[in-house]
Amino acid sequence: MEVIQREKHIIDANGQVLGRLATQVAVLLRGKNKVGFAPHKDMGDYVTITNLDKLKYTGKKFDNKIYYHHTLYLGGLKKATMKEVHIKKGPEELIRKAVVAVLRC
Repeated sequence: MEVIQREKHIIDANGQVLGRLATQVAVLLRGKNKVGFAPHKDMGDYVTITNLDKLKYTGKKFDNKIYYHHTLYLGGLKKATMKEVHIKKGPEELIRKAVVAVLRC
């Protein structure tokens, strides 16, 4: 049984676009940058992102992009714009949602 060596990565988000940063983080978390990558192995590294306040949003996504979630009650479909999520939960939630969306593809 081989021992997996996990590395720590620190990424500076200053001036980077949200989607491109999310794909970079997803690759590191999944371990696709390593030589012995296999989909069934947990080979991911640790990732820390700094300067999330200086993240760049392209186009009009900050005002127009809508996130949906359901409360599991009848008629419980809720929606919030990217701006509302940023104000309520901070930029950490935006990067988390972006990385999860990339990992699901």
